[in-house]
Amino acid sequence: MASKPAGESRTRSSITIFIVVGLCGFFYLLGAWQRSGFGKGDSIAIEITKSGADCAVLSNLNFETHHGGEVSSDPPDSKVKVYQPCDSRYTDYTPCQDQRRAMTFPRENMIYRERHCPAKKLRCLIPAPKGYVTPFPWPKSRDYVPFANAPYKSLTVEKAIQNWIQYEGNVFRFPGGGTQFPQGADKYIDHLASVIPIKNGTVRTALDTGCGVASWGAYLWKRNVIAMSFAPRDSHEAQVQFALERGVPAVIGVLGTIKLPYPSRAFDMAHCSRCLIPWGANGGLYMMEVDRVLRPGGYWVLSGPPINWKNNYKGWQRPKEELQEEQQNIEAIAKLLCWEKKKEIGEIAIWQKSTNGELCHRRVDDSTVTFCKAEEADDVWYKKMEACITPYPDEAAREQLKPFPDRLYAVPPRVASGSVSGVSVEAYLKDSKSWKKHVSAYKRINKLIDAGRYRNVMDMNAGLGGFAAALGSSKLWVMNVVPTLAVKNTLGVIYERGLIGIYHDWCEAFSTYPRTYDLIHASGVFSMYKDKCNIEDILLEMDRILRPEGAVIFRDEVDILIKVNNIVSGMRWGTKMVDHEDGPLVPEKVLFAVKRYWVAGGSNTTSSQ
Repeated sequence: MASKPAGESRTRSSITIFIVVGLCGFFYLLGAWQRSGFGKGDSIAIEITKSGADCAVLSNLNFETHHGGEVSSDPPDSKVKVYQPCDSRYTDYTPCQDQRRAMTFPRENMIYRERHCPAKKLRCLIPAPKGYVTPFPWPKSRDYVPFANAPYKSLTVEKAIQNWIQYEGNVFRFPGGGTQFPQGADKYIDHLASVIPIKNGTVRTALDTGCGVASWGAYLWKRNVIAMSFAPRDSHEAQVQFALERGVPAVIGVLGTIKLPYPSRAFDMAHCSRCLIPWGANGGLYMMEVDRVLRPGGYWVLSGPPINWKNNYKGWQRPKEELQEEQQNIEAIAKLLCWEKKKEIGEIAIWQKSTNGELCHRRVDDSTVTFCKAEEADDVWYKKMEACITPYPDEAAREQLKPFPDRLYAVPPRVASGSVSGVSVEAYLKDSKSWKKHVSAYKRINKLIDAGRYRNVMDMNAGLGGFAAALGSSKLWVMNVVPTLAVKNTLGVIYERGLIGIYHDWCEAFSTYPRTYDLIHASGVFSMYKDKCNIEDILLEMDRILRPEGAVIFRDEVDILIKVNNIVSGMRWGTKMVDHEDGPLVPEKVLFAVKRYWVAGGSNTTSSQ
């Protein structure tokens, strides 16, 4: 058969390409015009054309890990701002808990350990330390952390006899011990489980105050309990960093003068193991704050001084009169809060919060107690703690939670009672269905999401917790962040689903160390903050807390994502943009990104504005 002339073939190919591109552009503009208003679709299409995108995907992206050192990248566009590495002294920089700046604040009531964010922000990339490697997968990470990732040996000496941490070759080993459980967290939790219903899913969310390296939370995980652990950045260098390197939820925090960044009635159990918090001081202020975040029927565990002081005061090297007074104050405040003491086992005491608010308040002498304003129970961001008792919710919102995992998709009491303005039962169910669809689409692009590659996950704008619930994997956990700018305060709903989270303002740095999250999800974050603070600062903060070779999923309007893509192109990130699951006519798009591997060294510079 005779072949066609080459010129004719090229002409037909050109015509075919022209027709396909033309149709693609036409339908995209039509969809943008229909959904976004006349004129917006034109500007969006122009920007996409400038970026060199086709209708579905911007570029190829590799989610796999590499350990051969610096990963080469294509030179960015000349118009893209290239961000330089910070000086290596910033390797473990925590902007709002900076050690040197903290010392300029008052020490009373731990004010100097609270959040104090700098006026000037670094405009450079925080480097990983030399030798940094991807953490071990869970559950091996619970017991081993690469030395290079957090090269601090002080705790191996200071806590040697308590089995917190041991240094072995090029790794740290965590035997599971603690100050109050040198024989291991498992045996300690067994003691608690003899009183607290840990095994049947009744207790799902827990709060660990003064967590150390978070071994309590680490060993609760296999019992299907998820703990939110916190500790200050203090002389116990890197304790929260170790927790997160192990794959255990934790934040830098302290009980000082500001309310904890959690909603009321969030936790099924709260815990203090020799956490050195003066529970009986300040009129019971700290116990009242625990009471605020503890659910009716929840448990409070206190182990260590002053419990069982009669038998331990000599070993603690404290006057028995002082310890006796301390325990008496704690017992009196617990009674005021209507906590019933369930048991005292050695140095462990366990109380349970009453489930009946009305009955409790009838037993309290009104002249000796002040009740907080009910509407301020979840108003916590930079708000001072008050020595008052948080009222119980109304009967509808006090509905019994289902055991976990059933509560993950059951309608939460705050939704069923109409306590969250603008969130109906129908809206909640629709949101859950939508996120199942979104996450399914994510997994088709990034096949490592449920493969054990990502352990520490963050949702920067968690809404009702649909993203975390849809992931539904025992291989990972999600820090669900509800921005303080969010119109709907949904963090209480998230906790009622058996998930954990925190309030935060993304105009400021998050309370964590660098390189502590494997996967970050940002849905609608930049639309929310576009007129509030610099988008560049938010992206640099994301880079700070994301591990090398960690991934990010952005979901937002396409014009927002084009700006985001332009910035991260200068941050050593690779990107890939895809259409919405419902097709190219939907103006919302999804941008996948991976942070490339690089470490401190070379000609690093620090810039600040």
